Amino acid sequence: MRSAPTDDRRSPARPREERGGVARVIGLGAVTGACDDDCSAIGTYASAGAKFGASFLWTAPATFPMMFAVVYLSSKLGQVSGRGLFHVIRDNYPRWLLWPTLIGVLIGNTIEAAADLGGMAAAINIFLPIPIGAIVVIEAAIILALQVWGSYALIRNVFRWLALVLLAYVGSGILAKPDVGEVLIGTFVPSIQFSAEFLAMLVAVIGTTLSAYLYTWQTNVEVEEEIQQGRTTLAERRGASGEELSRSRRDILIGMLFSNIIMYFIILSTASTLHKAGQTEIETAAQAAEALRPLAGDAAGFLFAAGVIGVGFLAVPIMTAGAAYDLCQVLGWKSSLHARPREAKRFYACIAGFTLVAVGLNFLGFNPMKALVWSGVVQGFSTPPLLLLILLMTNNRAIMGDRVNGFWMNLLGWITVGAIFAASIGLVVTWFL
Repeated sequence: MRSAPTDDRRSPARPREERGGVARVIGLGAVTGACDDDCSAIGTYASAGAKFGASFLWTAPATFPMMFAVVYLSSKLGQVSGRGLFHVIRDNYPRWLLWPTLIGVLIGNTIEAAADLGGMAAAINIFLPIPIGAIVVIEAAIILALQVWGSYALIRNVFRWLALVLLAYVGSGILAKPDVGEVLIGTFVPSIQFSAEFLAMLVAVIGTTLSAYLYTWQTNVEVEEEIQQGRTTLAERRGASGEELSRSRRDILIGMLFSNIIMYFIILSTASTLHKAGQTEIETAAQAAEALRPLAGDAAGFLFAAGVIGVGFLAVPIMTAGAAYDLCQVLGWKSSLHARPREAKRFYACIAGFTLVAVGLNFLGFNPMKALVWSGVVQGFSTPPLLLLILLMTNNRAIMGDRVNGFWMNLLGWITVGAIFAASIGLVVTWFL
């Protein structure tokens, strides 16, 4: 196999959005980070705070370096190889490894998309007394129409700023006047309970924070960006300069930091309101919205719904398109959002198929808020093998050339892999005790 080029010669020069200045870069990074906190993440973090209080806060700073590592390694793989994640796996690993990994990711993406659709519908149902099932169908139809006849860029431009509504959790967490001593201990002193309930929540938090759809989407979006610049062939896309990788590290660091801050304050908000009031279980979207009452008062439900709808309309198309990318790359079918539906019929058919399955799962009678948490658990089990493969591939010179990982990135990557495997294995062990 031909080695990836390692020099800095790229043609033509890529016009990047950061040329608008540092403030613009930070703004874009913050929005990207907010979008990573999808409906499943909001529901999971809110449930964790309500159930375990401030003692769960340490998971935010603990997962931050992991979030940075996995997203950056995915970005780096896409930039240097010029291919999507499963395209790289298909070209370098046997089919007995390729297919189980693919199936695990497809299941995780589809279930999380279903949970997000249900979570969005539950949030809308706070104000509109329409059956949740009907709302799910309408949401999915709008998203699918925008993907097929519009573009993901259109969805992003319309809804991405709604994700910033999640900043309300910062103000709410502060105004709830949490106990400073409990917050400091919960933040800096890890507290682990060896119970199925605690470990299930821990796996859910890790799974939704480090969801597999982030890896596949990040590699594919790097390829799409190259195609947009006119690099339509693999030879034109392969390789990345040190400057490009440095910019990626900075942008991803900003985005993941913002995402992690939102995670921290969602847990703090529900810990300081719901848990403090003895409400340790979140059964409905209205209960989850109560965490915003210290800041928003009677408008808490509206603020919660706006945030969930905003991130949901961003996350669901990423999950369904990501699943379609993965399947098409394994089967050798054309897959690109730059292609028109008639040019990539199978790709768009896959997007429609995964969307329909996600809609169907919402008619099985699951509680929407509980489904958000359990979708994180599913992601927690599908993520570790994929992350291990990414770490191995970014250390493979046949794929990366001289852009293989350095010592510190490998150390962080292996710590992340070990932590995810340990949490998942710990949960499985409790099932037999």
